[in-house]
Amino acid sequence: MAHRGKVDEATHNLVRNGPIKGRGAASYVRGRFEKTVAEAEDDGWGSVYADDKESDENATGGAPPKLTTQVTEERARSIVSRNDSPDIPFSQSLNPYRGCEHGCVYCFARPSHAYLDLSPGLDFETKLYAKTNAAELLRREFARKGYRCSPISLGINTDAYQPIERRWRITRQLLEVFAEHRHPVSLITKSALIQRDLDLLAPMARDGLVTVYVSITSLDNRLSSKLEPRAAAPHTRLKTVQALHEAGVPVGTMVAPVIPMITDVEIERILEAAYEHGARAAGYVLLRLPHELKEVWREWLALHYPERAAHVMSLVRQMRGGKDYDSAYGTRMRGEGPFADLIAMRFAKAYRRIGFGRLPPLDASKFVPLAPRTPASPQGELF
Repeated sequence: MAHRGKVDEATHNLVRNGPIKGRGAASYVRGRFEKTVAEAEDDGWGSVYADDKESDENATGGAPPKLTTQVTEERARSIVSRNDSPDIPFSQSLNPYRGCEHGCVYCFARPSHAYLDLSPGLDFETKLYAKTNAAELLRREFARKGYRCSPISLGINTDAYQPIERRWRITRQLLEVFAEHRHPVSLITKSALIQRDLDLLAPMARDGLVTVYVSITSLDNRLSSKLEPRAAAPHTRLKTVQALHEAGVPVGTMVAPVIPMITDVEIERILEAAYEHGARAAGYVLLRLPHELKEVWREWLALHYPERAAHVMSLVRQMRGGKDYDSAYGTRMRGEGPFADLIAMRFAKAYRRIGFGRLPPLDASKFVPLAPRTPASPQGELF
């Protein structure tokens, strides 16, 4: 791993001597589809970051300039994704955005930015795309003659309530479509912004049309700010669970991801706190490191936990058949081997002791297909 603003010999990424405030990734990890590769070179004079007025003159390499979030409007061609994966509990999903400003360093969706010829590292959390025609496409999808209603999971690859949702309100528009058509929807988020939409979610919940999971990785504010720098703080997420519960919205929690030697010690505490605040179901997912995410994660470990980085990765490989990641169905979410079995037993024991159950099933029988809205013709009143 690179240190003190030097070039990483393995990845050729220029990694600074400390983390970038408000960002999870430490560099522009190259995408696996890039045809033209730029390699960083440090001449030792700190000139790479010369324009940063806040750089520490005594630190080798200095500090990088502040990164701003860029949002590009995207006119999507389709909006509902379908899968038949045996270890995913939904067959339809919808993502209103590409990329995610939360900057969670462990996010399994980071490698998807490589398809855009962008870095799964810093680009994933700074160069975002807003699907501004999402609600229009969803109405068209529901109006198709061959459409068969089944629950849709909203915000899987990227959080539907990430910070840019405050301005763009695409998730809000989509929920209005779900409510109009009485279509079942499930959400998973780590943002308190979901409370803004309780006026839609509460009536839908009374009709069995919505469930929510709030993801909680750690109860430690300092650790959370390193892992997921722009997501809601842990105590805020617990208050969000309580607000949803009190509004009558079925809510559960996801302890995700469970990271060996980093967050695994907190499994029981997270479950207890979530239940106290109203969560009535729970699940967990083991840390997943597909494609370029391995590099993003290793850089983060080197910056934040250099003394235990080797041990963490050793345990990860023990649970992944000797590799950094194994994408095989059935084991990719939970891992395998003694350490993975121990995590599973701990979770199951706490789950039973605390009294968790299952969220009520979503009701697809109330779906009302409606014709898509079409703009009025300027000449419509002439005939």
